[in-house]
Amino acid sequence: MAWPTPQFSKTQVNKAGEILAANTIFDKDLLWAVGVVDNWRSCHGYPINTFQATLRHKLKNIDSNAIVAQRLKRMFSIVGKLRRFENMQLARMQDIGGLRAVVSNLKRVRKLEKNYLNSRFNHDHVASYDYIEHPKTSGYRGIHLVYKYKNHRVPEYNGLLIELQIRTELQHAWATAVETMGTFLNHALKSSEGPDVWLDFFSLTGSAFAHIEKTQPVLGYEKLSPIETFAEVIAEAENLQIKDRLQAFSIAAKRIHIDRKPGSYHLVILNPDEKTVEVRTYSAVNLSMAGKDYTAIETRIAEGAPLQAVLVSAGSIENLQRAYPNYFLDTHKFLQQLQRIERNYKLLTKVST
Repeated sequence: MAWPTPQFSKTQVNKAGEILAANTIFDKDLLWAVGVVDNWRSCHGYPINTFQATLRHKLKNIDSNAIVAQRLKRMFSIVGKLRRFENMQLARMQDIGGLRAVVSNLKRVRKLEKNYLNSRFNHDHVASYDYIEHPKTSGYRGIHLVYKYKNHRVPEYNGLLIELQIRTELQHAWATAVETMGTFLNHALKSSEGPDVWLDFFSLTGSAFAHIEKTQPVLGYEKLSPIETFAEVIAEAENLQIKDRLQAFSIAAKRIHIDRKPGSYHLVILNPDEKTVEVRTYSAVNLSMAGKDYTAIETRIAEGAPLQAVLVSAGSIENLQRAYPNYFLDTHKFLQQLQRIERNYKLLTKVST
């Protein structure tokens, strides 16, 4: 198959990013910028695919049941990031091409991280971000490793940046619940944008999850003991009616339309207003068509359609739902962890008395 290759210089890519970040009117300059960014984003498909093969190989001896998924960053997210960070240049954005591994526990996170950092690797390691030892104030936790692609056989992709995220299942449950709630509040909670009451709740919950994994709490909650943190989570969850809200987001199976064609690339289209999900599946040879369909949906979104879409590779449909439960409005894993917090609180209360 023919993978997309860069058709524009980095100077042009950066210019396109500036136009996207500044413009709200769909004119000819914006149309040109969208085309440049779409090509730049699509070019990350080949490097991500090679990284995924390496990741799966490494996981065989670390966690054979791990979730592995890859995605190209949504246009909405690209523009949002350019606008949040004034000096951000699109050609230097590190997570246009993203790869994710979700493993069962913290020990396996560290083992996979160590495997990458200590083994011989052709690609240049650019940066590491340890959001487990130093959680984000939002409550987000995980490990991010950024690499610059380098392969003499396909030099046209050299220099493209790929980000690998490594999470535990607990960290994944938190992150996907934040995205699901953000969808219905119509705020980018994952980017710390939205009502303070919700941002504070997820920050607090992230700290509670850190206590469960016996790691560093979130800044601002470090003076709270585990029992105090759990107590506050329980109180705030009741105040915000978290359980009722998240359970109400569940979509009946009949409202999920899944294309059962063979293939491992999936275009997931969520309509949060109607609580419907459409999954279109593509084989590797039809990846260019997937990219065109992705762009068409994003154009509709830019014109005001109440949709969210992402093009990912996650293997089977079952693995897709595990990797991206937020696109299926599925928060049962997060709700299970809230119940776990309640059990831990009761246990600690008994011990203390």
